[in-house]
Amino acid sequence: MSYQALYRKWRPDNFNDVKGQDHIVTTLKNQINADRIGHAYLFCGTRGTGKTTVAKILAKAVNCEHPIDGNPCGECPACKAIAAGTSMNVIEIDAASNNGVDNIREIREEVQYSPTEGKYKVYIIDEVHMLSIGAFNALLKTLEEPPSYVIFILATTEVAKIPITIMSRCQRYDFHRITIDTIAGRLSDLMKAENINVEDKAIRYVAKAADGSMRDALSLLDQCIAFYLGKDLKYENVLDVLGAVDTSVFSRMLKTIIDSDVSGCMHFMEELIMQGRDLTQFVNDFVWYLRNLLLIKTTDDAAGIEDVIEVSRDNLEELKADSQLIDVDSLMRFIRVLSELSNELKFSTQKRVKVEVTFIKLMRPAMENKNDVSDVLSRLSLLEGQVSDALNRIKSGKVVMSSGEQNAAQTDGTGKGDEKPVVKRVYDAVPEDIRQIAGEWDSIINSIDDDLVKTILKGSRVTLAEDSQSLEIMVKSEMSYGIVSKEDTIQMIENFIEERTGISVRVICSKIENDEEFNKRYVDLSEIINMDIKVDDKEEFI
Repeated sequence: MSYQALYRKWRPDNFNDVKGQDHIVTTLKNQINADRIGHAYLFCGTRGTGKTTVAKILAKAVNCEHPIDGNPCGECPACKAIAAGTSMNVIEIDAASNNGVDNIREIREEVQYSPTEGKYKVYIIDEVHMLSIGAFNALLKTLEEPPSYVIFILATTEVAKIPITIMSRCQRYDFHRITIDTIAGRLSDLMKAENINVEDKAIRYVAKAADGSMRDALSLLDQCIAFYLGKDLKYENVLDVLGAVDTSVFSRMLKTIIDSDVSGCMHFMEELIMQGRDLTQFVNDFVWYLRNLLLIKTTDDAAGIEDVIEVSRDNLEELKADSQLIDVDSLMRFIRVLSELSNELKFSTQKRVKVEVTFIKLMRPAMENKNDVSDVLSRLSLLEGQVSDALNRIKSGKVVMSSGEQNAAQTDGTGKGDEKPVVKRVYDAVPEDIRQIAGEWDSIINSIDDDLVKTILKGSRVTLAEDSQSLEIMVKSEMSYGIVSKEDTIQMIENFIEERTGISVRVICSKIENDEEFNKRYVDLSEIINMDIKVDDKEEFI
């Protein structure tokens, strides 16, 4: 006997074997048990979710001589004939190739004759959305009032293309994408039945790659088994066959992007291509990896996150470490840009060039739309990193000064310049209005609808101005100062304070060099009023 593909060999022959569609299976079994069978059904859903399989099981169940709890017995002549495809009572039609008016007219003529054996004549029309408008119109009357012994089962992957007049005459059932756990469980059972050793991690990766389709999962697994025929199937083997990459590769790529190492990224891309990795699959998996990082950074339930992102405990710890390397705004931008790339790759003839250009954009935010707030924030973050690196080099003495600068610094022969004494501000009392504003500062910031200003304010320092009546916002970078110190920005902040607290206060903006200078010369509002002001530790002083 010739080899039979796994998805054909293990196609369910009763409702109990159908996985992931319990809401449909239960309803159909109840209808059969109660003899409340409809005359027309519409099965909708993505490919490989069981539409045609359930249609065939339903056709067997309604004609079965000895049904068991709504399931076909599989032993009677009617069940065997339908399973073998020789029954005259079950007619399968592919609407993709039989989509004309004449094809539907043939059906209208055939339904005049009652079944030669069994109770029902069942018409299964697959990809019914491919029928022409004329064919749909020809089907209407027969679909609405068929003979009592006729059942129509229409299956489609594009329900939006079905005319409303057809849908209103059918019972509609939506087939859901099957979960990774359900697919993985089914694959494990089948591999035991086939006496093939497959690593659990490999099965789970195939289940995820199938994207909710049981048939796709079986086809992918069949492909992997064929390549390593007679051997145990490992996770690394699956990655090789499917052209995928391990999660450690994504971690390495992320660090390359964060470091803005264009040359390293291009060499890394070359390695992937030479290993035969599929670029489309790589981009899709990288988006999934970034999605997991985003969930880790935004989810408070540490105990339940493992199930949500569907990784092992060891991989979860690695993901948590990687999540500390990047902020939420950058993650959101990376996911947006790469998702757009994934859609474009489907129709691209120069996939490598498109992927390389996109990854360069991730490392060079200035190349993107300057009016996009997320891109502005990414460029701002990049500049801050560069400024921080420069300051660190200066502090460590790695920056070489010019001779003029050295002479200016060496005023006392010791190489140290004269330092002015630092005087810290002293406040006798803090006005009650300022106290109230300080207590609600976080909520005031969050109410601002300008994302760029909001981000800068979250990373700023707030203190009482020298006049002891005004609120002083201190920022560190020139860019931040240029944005916040604008008259319209100051006015906007004052308006939000007044709307939130009912207090009218003067706001001023100033620039400070670093945290050290601030701590020497100024007092944080939380210290002044002995009140805890919630500050996100992850926000940097900008």
